[in-house]
Amino acid sequence: MPPSSKARIVAEYAKSNRSSCKKCSQVISAKALRLGFVTRDSRGFDMTKWHHLDCFSETIESTEAIGEQQDPEDPTIAEIANLKLAKKKQTMEDARIQILADHLQSLEQRFQDVNQEMHNLNQEMHFKIESHTKRLENLIIETQGKSQEQLKCKFDQLLEVIRAQSRGNEPVLPTVRQTRDQEALKKLMSELKSSVTDVSNARKDAIEGSPKSFSKRTNENVQEVELEERNFKKNKLAMANEEGELEIAFSPSDIMEKYKDAVLLPKWKAFQTLIFLERDDGLHDSNKIAAFDFDGCLAKTSVKRVGADAWSLMYPSIPDKLQSLYNDGYKLVIFTNESNIDRWKNKRQIAVDSKVGRLNNFIEHVKVPIQVFIACGYSHGNMEDPFRKPKPGMWWIMEKHFNSGISIDMDNSFYVGDAAGRIDDHSDTDIKFAQCPDNYITCLQFNKIVSGLAAHNLQTISHLCPLLPPFALLPA
Repeated sequence: MPPSSKARIVAEYAKSNRSSCKKCSQVISAKALRLGFVTRDSRGFDMTKWHHLDCFSETIESTEAIGEQQDPEDPTIAEIANLKLAKKKQTMEDARIQILADHLQSLEQRFQDVNQEMHNLNQEMHFKIESHTKRLENLIIETQGKSQEQLKCKFDQLLEVIRAQSRGNEPVLPTVRQTRDQEALKKLMSELKSSVTDVSNARKDAIEGSPKSFSKRTNENVQEVELEERNFKKNKLAMANEEGELEIAFSPSDIMEKYKDAVLLPKWKAFQTLIFLERDDGLHDSNKIAAFDFDGCLAKTSVKRVGADAWSLMYPSIPDKLQSLYNDGYKLVIFTNESNIDRWKNKRQIAVDSKVGRLNNFIEHVKVPIQVFIACGYSHGNMEDPFRKPKPGMWWIMEKHFNSGISIDMDNSFYVGDAAGRIDDHSDTDIKFAQCPDNYITCLQFNKIVSGLAAHNLQTISHLCPLLPPFALLPA
């Protein structure tokens, strides 16, 4: 019988378990949500047919018809559908959580089993090692004074025992005599250890040559070897420079106002892993370059202190020396490494502000225009940053793109740094960057360079400039 115009849907919690579902004929439990389809018969009495929530949608053939005829105050078909969907989602989520819990419990049990297996295996291996060691010691005791044939027999016997143990068969060795003198065993082991040490030292001397053998070389042979080493270094560095030029592709369109996610101060720019101050006020490009490291050379800094003001002059004479070089026509350039800018991914802005701020304050203090290049990258694995010293990338990009095309006079250019690879130095990056260990200049000779009384051979990038110690011994 089709529903009358008064048909409606009601929802309530069952007060008892006396009602049953008209669809599946199963009892509707007390306090369970049930849905009733209410119609009015010809006599004017309401008739309610109760259903389970899951059975109700299958009973209704036309939800649109019911929706048009239901009482506005009763739950809508859409609301009922939402209730059912929420119930299904909750059921699925509960099932998923239970599956994950069971899987986790299974993994925990498996972990415990594996841990126990490893423990048992370690105990077994420890027992076997102790067993083999004891048998070897007993065998050594027994072999004292034996003939070669007897020794071979004992060795074969021990080898067979080890092989049998690896197959799971544990043969029993013949009873060994335990009454031998233990001091004889200690003496034998000591002699064996001494023999091994002597052989090792002999092999090392044969490979490397002892100091005495080196001292016997003639001066002519030493000079010949040193000459070959220098030629090898020059060829290697020249090849490295050629490769570096091919690898660095520069375009003005690649210059950025920011370094990755860090904002730069005015006049500062970024290119790949390089931050640079191209044009300070009053800076003039020149064929003579006076280049310097910053930390530990021009300024005293500490890795434990951060901030634009966390620095001081390395030596009081620095401003006058830089002014003298500027007056003599040198372009002053700073080449400095600062890998913290790349390493501090979550504090990159702090690292940039600290480094750039120190350099800005230094330039303002010495009152001399300086061009600055900061290598921010770092080498890891087989990947090497082309700008990080000792790689020549910073020098190359300054020479090729930030010197107005002026050819640099390498004979009258130099580089000053503190990392020379000495005992107390933190590294050797500066001396490798300069690539002139044979032309090392002392601090007292620096005054001659400043006044132009000395020139130095800087023909290629592999001989970029003589490395100078910091200003520690320079007269004020």
